[in-house]
Amino acid sequence: MPVASSRNFGYSAATIWPGDSFPVSGTGSTMFDGYIICGTPRTGSTLLCKLLASTRTAGDPHSFYRMQDVLEWAEVWHLPSRDTMSEAEFETAYLNAAITAGTAGTGVFGLRLMRENLGELCAILDRIFPRLPSDKARLEKAFGKVLFMHLSREDKLAQAVSLIKAEQTGLWHVAPDGTEIERVGPAQEPRYDFERIRHELTELESHDAAWNAWFEEQSIDPLRIGYERLSANPAASLVRLCEALGVQAPNANDVRPGVAKLADETSLAWMRRYRADAAI
Repeated sequence: MPVASSRNFGYSAATIWPGDSFPVSGTGSTMFDGYIICGTPRTGSTLLCKLLASTRTAGDPHSFYRMQDVLEWAEVWHLPSRDTMSEAEFETAYLNAAITAGTAGTGVFGLRLMRENLGELCAILDRIFPRLPSDKARLEKAFGKVLFMHLSREDKLAQAVSLIKAEQTGLWHVAPDGTEIERVGPAQEPRYDFERIRHELTELESHDAAWNAWFEEQSIDPLRIGYERLSANPAASLVRLCEALGVQAPNANDVRPGVAKLADETSLAWMRRYRADAAI
């Protein structure tokens, strides 16, 4: 969700009009103009976004095209009211502001994109840059040369349990010291629900497969990032990503993850119970 900011990401900072090309990096000093973190919920994307932003060389990635947050982002960026302009004007102004915010003065644009938002983003870009032959062409017309990162989690059952616990308890992220970072609802006790876990497990597997199908369709060979390795060694993962982007990497000893794992004994107990129930 959008986070309050003292910066004014006004849409007039850069101007994109249909048919124009807008490479994010004008210096040519990096290997890519931007990157898109292609993920599904509870794969460590918030950890990864905070790590990349902390470098001050690799943009400030957020879910700018999570559709339920668009109006809130527009307010953060002080865009004119949506009812004062046409839909095309709003979409263009929003894209400009998103690029400014996601670049954060670093010359590299960052975007977090969940699979369920891919179609809507590509449809928006098709309206701004019509008649391009593919989704990849539309994304690179908007954001320049893009490094696609596929963030996934091998243990889909753990991912489904994590998602359901977050939805039930309202707590999505905590800092390493235990401070709540993101809560979207009042505190509630989590409740084991076999059918809900099975549904989410199927959904997450489907979304991950859909990403892979889209990569193949678009002839994209993404940089693959596994949650298990990312969460086990965030510093090494960050250094690897900076090297892939061609930006200054931090000293691994100086890297401090901004979020902590929420998995606990309840999570493990649900997983054991689910496996037992599924075997019946």
